Amino acid sequence: MAKAEGALDVGHIKGLTKEEAALRLAAEGYNELPAGKKRTILGIAMEALKEPMFLLLMASGAIYLAIGDFEDALMLLGFVFVVIGITVYQEEKVERALEALKSLSSPRALVIRDGEARRIPGREVVRGDVVVLAEGDRVPADAVVLSCRNLLVDESLLTGESVPVRKLPGEKGAAIRRPGGDDLPFVYSGTLVVQGHGIAEVKETGVRTEIGKIGKALQAPGPEKTPLQREAEGLVKAFAVAGMAACIVVIVAYSLTRGGWHSGVLAGLTLAMALIPEEIPVVLTIFLALGAWRMSKRNVLTRRLRSIQALGSTTVLAVDKTGTLTLSKMSLSEVYSQGSFFKIDEGALSLPEPFHELLEYSMLASQSSPFDPMEKAINNVGRKLLSSTEHLHDDWNLVQEYALSRKLLALSHVWQSPDGGEYVIAAKGAPEAIFDLCHMDEEEKSRLGAIVERMAGEGLRVLGVARAKYKKGGLPPDQHDFKYDFIGLLGFVDPLRPTVPEAVKECYEAGLRVVMITGDYPATAQNIARQAGIACNEIIAGHDLEMLSDDELKERVKSVNVFARVVPDQKLRIIKALKENGEVVLMTGDGVNDAPALKNADIGIAMGVRGTEVAREASSFVLLDDDFSSIVHAVRTGRRILDNIKKAMAYIFAIHVPIAGMSLLPVLLGWPIMLFPAHIAFLELIIDPVCSIVFEAEPEEKDVMKRPPRKLDEPIFDKRMVALSVLQGLVVLGIVATVYRLAPLLGESDSQARALAFTTLVLANLGLVFTNRSWSRTILEMVGVRNEALLWVTLGALFFLGFALYVPFLASIFKFGPLHFVDLFVCVVASMASILWFEALKLIVRISGHRASI
Repeated sequence: MAKAEGALDVGHIKGLTKEEAALRLAAEGYNELPAGKKRTILGIAMEALKEPMFLLLMASGAIYLAIGDFEDALMLLGFVFVVIGITVYQEEKVERALEALKSLSSPRALVIRDGEARRIPGREVVRGDVVVLAEGDRVPADAVVLSCRNLLVDESLLTGESVPVRKLPGEKGAAIRRPGGDDLPFVYSGTLVVQGHGIAEVKETGVRTEIGKIGKALQAPGPEKTPLQREAEGLVKAFAVAGMAACIVVIVAYSLTRGGWHSGVLAGLTLAMALIPEEIPVVLTIFLALGAWRMSKRNVLTRRLRSIQALGSTTVLAVDKTGTLTLSKMSLSEVYSQGSFFKIDEGALSLPEPFHELLEYSMLASQSSPFDPMEKAINNVGRKLLSSTEHLHDDWNLVQEYALSRKLLALSHVWQSPDGGEYVIAAKGAPEAIFDLCHMDEEEKSRLGAIVERMAGEGLRVLGVARAKYKKGGLPPDQHDFKYDFIGLLGFVDPLRPTVPEAVKECYEAGLRVVMITGDYPATAQNIARQAGIACNEIIAGHDLEMLSDDELKERVKSVNVFARVVPDQKLRIIKALKENGEVVLMTGDGVNDAPALKNADIGIAMGVRGTEVAREASSFVLLDDDFSSIVHAVRTGRRILDNIKKAMAYIFAIHVPIAGMSLLPVLLGWPIMLFPAHIAFLELIIDPVCSIVFEAEPEEKDVMKRPPRKLDEPIFDKRMVALSVLQGLVVLGIVATVYRLAPLLGESDSQARALAFTTLVLANLGLVFTNRSWSRTILEMVGVRNEALLWVTLGALFFLGFALYVPFLASIFKFGPLHFVDLFVCVVASMASILWFEALKLIVRISGHRASI
């Protein structure tokens, strides 16, 4: 079927080849504007040096230099460089993850490459690309419009015009002009298509576009801080203040009771270093950024890091049917016309005569080179089964299109044949809309409605088809003004995704409701819900929803899980009603009109394949494959991230108790000083990678999707977690202090006692790591759970501890005496004893029938 001038037909457009596009991209660079400067390694290192821990280390090193203790000074400065190296590695890892996410989240563009439509990141668009624009898309580059229909673009970003401007087709070789006003054949990077669709050839990209010439280089904002991160930073600052206050107290107490101000200052700085949990903000930054990066590997792109915390609290998944629960691969399965049905399968070679006209007018009411899945199905079957008939009209011209609207879910195409006779009008749409166009009486509507119900009950998506003729002259403003005759019904099948039933089952086990909100027919929605395993005792259709007050809807949404024939603004009502009932709602959407509901939901997820750019901008996440199982995986990952953050936090609170205690107790009780700044720095070499690498890599708990959702306002630093963590630390402190005080009574020197206690502390530190991997499973049960980072950190800690103990130069700097095999055995037994009680507690809780949750 030929198209009228300005109609969209991409069948003849080949576009660039992939090789041509790659060469232009290499020569011209990415299609993006100047962004904020990327953080360099030197910049990260300088930022790290401003942290309290490093300032304290350098202050201690300066004191050692002042008193002439060059060995200790060099040791501390060496630790500064090592810890900075670890910090730079961690930060670089985060930067790479954020850069990958930024690349993924750049606007997508639909381009013609090698004659096929492909979605690519907007930054990969090059001059010469042919882009397909549709309602809701951001224009990826400055381009000349080759063809369009009803194309309106919001250019307020560039011109300040408050209303969208109309576009007309132009010449392929036309030079780009400045924006402003109607009927220009150009579209500009960053502007928004608000109506219609078009095809355009890219003329300028990147800094050469109109937006690139504005002169204000868009500075990319830094990684956003979540409320959790801000809460953690406040906690660290409070500890820092407390640490500095304690530092002053220790300096004064030491100087008054023992004399020697420099030793008192060192003791005070050591305590301050022990009290500041500076790992907390690092943990949150790394866990959220790398968690988002891991989710992107499973086709869920995180646009707002703050939303990851909400994932673990989701109680309702409000999802679309088409493309999310189903494959969005429509095939024409069954047709009805003149009282008869006909099944169409892949092997069909011919079509009975009574159905020829039905398929003919279905094609006339569709695009000739369609992107819509149902129109593709119509076109494929029509081209195959009508190829030898007179029902294909490649030489007809499209005169006008009457678009589908919210008031009338049907569209019409007005055609003119070469013989110059009457206009031929083909209409297709929702059955009830077609019945309305045909002005049927109630009896006929009821009869055909029963047939539609029967087809929809088999899981088919049903469309009606009608025809009309019109004498030449001025066309009416509304398609309702034509006199239509009903032709028949089309039944399409969109198979359920194979992964959906298991994913829905997993949702119910996790305490999540699955609510389907679709524009499809109620019987079709019910059939798909039944296949998916969604509880569906009752369905509310859009026209029934209109009759409900807000209070009535709030009551109904407590039990109804399937909403059919719903339009976008009704989605917003449903989401609001669910939220007012106390639900934490995750919603999926793809259209421009879905944006308000996506923004209003606690978590909005835009469809990445068929979603508009407006929907993506309104959402917290983008589903790159439009698959429901990916949504469930996102919820699982969100729960895993929060679990691992709590594990890391529990470990941080626990390990700082014995370190701070063994820094303070000797000063207050008159014991020989056990910990010096070098010892704290050594422990930081273990603590930092454990927090940021080991726990982040920890696999999810077996029961992560068998728990009820976490309350949205539940703090990450809850009282139970903090109390148990501090108790863990107090037990370790008690055992390390006991070893340190008993050693001299058994004939050990002060340096040997220090080595014994420090070795016990390091081993107990590793024990805390192992026991906090899970608060429901024992260490022995976790042995088979793979975590390579834990293995490397453990081996590294033991290796460097051995060096510190048995290399004379290092032993003298750490003020360690020699340890024998029996001494090491005592350290191992003591460190094991420090965590055995917590292992026993896990078993007791399990036996008592409760679950120890993180």
